[in-house]
Amino acid sequence: MIDPLTARVERSGPIAPRSALAKLAAALLIALPLVLTIDVVSASVALLLEIPLLLFAGVRAREFWTRTAVLWIAAPLSAVTIALYGATSGAVHFEWLVMRVSDGSLALAAATAVRVLAIGLPAVVLFLTVDPTDLADDLAQRLRLPSRFVVGALAGMRMLGLLADDWRALGLARRARGVADVGRIRRAFGMAFALFVLAIRRGSSLATAMEARGFGGTGDRSWARESRWDARDTTLVALAALIPALAIASAVVTGAWNFILGPSV
Repeated sequence: MIDPLTARVERSGPIAPRSALAKLAAALLIALPLVLTIDVVSASVALLLEIPLLLFAGVRAREFWTRTAVLWIAAPLSAVTIALYGATSGAVHFEWLVMRVSDGSLALAAATAVRVLAIGLPAVVLFLTVDPTDLADDLAQRLRLPSRFVVGALAGMRMLGLLADDWRALGLARRARGVADVGRIRRAFGMAFALFVLAIRRGSSLATAMEARGFGGTGDRSWARESRWDARDTTLVALAALIPALAIASAVVTGAWNFILGPSV
């Protein structure tokens, strides 16, 4: 018989079963260095190197496109905005009122769009394979974070999944009471306020229940699951660190490096 407390969900792919802490570290290592520059070379190289990471993460194609849809929308929208209103340099191709499209704004727009994908895609894909309980175990056992903070954060992450169901339930309740047809904006504000109140009440009840069960204790706490870390987790972190290193090196070598807080090389 399988113990539900210690059993882990089996996932396909070589990256999916890796430690939650390793995947968190990998996402941060990929994202943070790319924030330092805004050039199309480093972002493009990083995005190309991330393709194997995305393919071997064990995320189904339909889930991938559904969860990353906001990135595919945000990237071109940000590019269009920067192309129209970004800093002007070089030849001007279009000008109307405050909008001006130039060589500089187009280059900046392309770099921004690719960078949004290079930073966002691996973060979304890696966190799709992270189990909140595994992450809490790793944070407490590996990083030695306070157990009270970790358990509270875990409870919060678990409760986030209930918000969509609560929103649908509130909508059905308002329809049953005949107050659904009051205008979209007014209805949205009313449901948002009701959801906020419900979240506060549920959080208060959860906090009281956790205190009653000893989660506020100061002694050593035992854990149902043992945090695991092996050579494959180290390899994942090393590969994640290699991606921005190669991307930034490519930008520096080609002369495209553009430090976000200073002049380009």
